[in-house]
Amino acid sequence: MEGLGRKRWVIAEGYLPEDDRRLPRPLASHEAACILNASDREARVRIRIYFADREPAGPYERIIPPRRTLHLRFDDLQDPPIPRGTDYSSVIESDVPVVVQHTRLDARRSELALLSTVAFPVD
Repeated sequence: MEGLGRKRWVIAEGYLPEDDRRLPRPLASHEAACILNASDREARVRIRIYFADREPAGPYERIIPPRRTLHLRFDDLQDPPIPRGTDYSSVIESDVPVVVQHTRLDARRSELALLSTVAFPVD
């Protein structure tokens, strides 16, 4: 399948709460981008992170094989890591069309909150 999705996506809202080690990793507060590559070609994805008070970070690069998905946690991005307790936005670019969904798990309270939305396609 070719042409499902877009090559550029924006997630205007991002935030990683201060590190909280009271919960196991799967339930710890985090943000994620679920990226679907439904094409027959490998997708080379680049992510750049933007901040209010500093220069952008990245690009962080990932390869998604054909007809596969990647659940990418933003707290797994390293070199440099995204600072916790700081607002950020992200731009995701791919050399083949992909679909991006943004998810946030907020575990700072005993009542967990989960938010998910499709990112904004640019092109």
